[in-house]
Amino acid sequence: MATIKRALISVSDKAGIIEFARDLHGLGVVLVSTGGTEKAIREAGIPVMGISDLTHFPEMLDGRVKTLHPNVHGGILFRRDTKEHVSTVEQHGIEQIDLVCVNLYPFAATVADPNVSMEVAIENIDIGGPAMIRSAAKNHASVTVVVDPADYQKVISEMADNGGETKIDTRQALAAKAFAHTARYDATISGYLYPRFTPGESFPVEIGLGYKKVQDCRYGENPHQKAAFYQETNIVEPCVGTAKQIHGKELSFNNFFDTNGALETVKEFTAGIYNEPAAVIVKHTNPCGAALAPTLAEAFLKAREADPISAFGGILAVNRTLDVATAEEITGKNTFFEVIVAPGYEPDAIPILTERKKWGVNLRLLVVSDLNNSLENATGHDLKRVVGGILIQDRDLQIVTAEELKVVTKRVPTKAEIDELLFAWRIVKHVKSNAIVFTQGRAVVGVGAGQMNRVRSVRLAIEQAGDKAKGAVMASDAFFPFPDGPEAAAEAGIVAIIQPGGSVKDQETIELCDKYGIAMVMTGMRHFLH
Repeated sequence: MATIKRALISVSDKAGIIEFARDLHGLGVVLVSTGGTEKAIREAGIPVMGISDLTHFPEMLDGRVKTLHPNVHGGILFRRDTKEHVSTVEQHGIEQIDLVCVNLYPFAATVADPNVSMEVAIENIDIGGPAMIRSAAKNHASVTVVVDPADYQKVISEMADNGGETKIDTRQALAAKAFAHTARYDATISGYLYPRFTPGESFPVEIGLGYKKVQDCRYGENPHQKAAFYQETNIVEPCVGTAKQIHGKELSFNNFFDTNGALETVKEFTAGIYNEPAAVIVKHTNPCGAALAPTLAEAFLKAREADPISAFGGILAVNRTLDVATAEEITGKNTFFEVIVAPGYEPDAIPILTERKKWGVNLRLLVVSDLNNSLENATGHDLKRVVGGILIQDRDLQIVTAEELKVVTKRVPTKAEIDELLFAWRIVKHVKSNAIVFTQGRAVVGVGAGQMNRVRSVRLAIEQAGDKAKGAVMASDAFFPFPDGPEAAAEAGIVAIIQPGGSVKDQETIELCDKYGIAMVMTGMRHFLH
């Protein structure tokens, strides 16, 4: 039997709690509560016992100790089907508790304040709450545990339909949810404290991942795969995880992944020396077009021109408020985008994007916060899943400056070529390796991505660029193992190259560039992306 006769309620998030308490009382449930929750319930005119009436002990130590007591945990944990347990609680006068409704001190919200003190952060670590949740979840055979206000009505409806009882499958589902809730809570605390208490250690021996499901996806990468999107705790950086969808149907699994690629690429052009509008188009995680220009509309057109075929059905990210002129160009002939993400939209631009025939119902619009200095404020790690584990690494946030480039050829690149090379370098960083990018006029004209050898990537970029390879520059995410790639680029008309260097055949590549009068610089930094 799991008839609910007594409920213990102690919540920080009081959304819906008065209605829940009133409904429980209406079903004949005795309410026990703590601190501010007790006060709120009482002020609402609902009968409630204080926790001290149950424990016969005062709340103490500024509220640090109030529910850590045998009369609480004994009442939750004893097995109703075990005579010895029943005898013990009766002997000690412990009243059974059949429902535990608890959500925890707002640690995540507290530490989201960059100026929060360590003392305040520590005081917002809940101790009694997780203990009660875990006790109730462990004894779910008899006890209903509720940690999410979204579950209040379901519990009430089930009790009303079943003589005050909840069903075992409901209690099991709520118990599993409760353990996930406390695990995420602890992971958030650990994630906050670890870099502050052990600053010299980048990767803890044990980690917990604190993510919360935002939505189910229609399916995964393929229709036979299920998928969902989970959001990391306390991320303030403008990113897919903090983006707000203002129009369109739900994002798919692939939409999330590709939008992340587009947004992270366009963020390269929002800080430091880049102060112009930028547009990036991504297809299957790779940038197929990117450009800077005096206006956003021009940047979009230049980005799309790189590969109009691939751009169709892709993801567009821009680094400026999307204006009417750009919206008109975006919705022009033979164009369509699955997702557009921007740090804002002019009001009159939105209907242009959303009300055009064949566009509106299939387009998603996302808005993110201001992208300025977004790279400087970036934090966190990059996680990659393998079967049986995860790999964790620092995010690839570093970028070289003009002063750090090493000229290795006889011909020194001009200032304009240096600027173009640095533009190409920021793009190639976001292309799947082996990655090659051709740019001219601060616009992508050719891309070779994800090939098993580097010369094939060069040839793909040449094919895409066509005549635009003449006078363009080339960026390579890693060194050239042989001079065949640069030779193919030279024959196509490339005038300058940026690459990390480090091959045993670097000298052969340098001599090849000197032969063709190509300027080449080395960064000493590789940008593999798998």
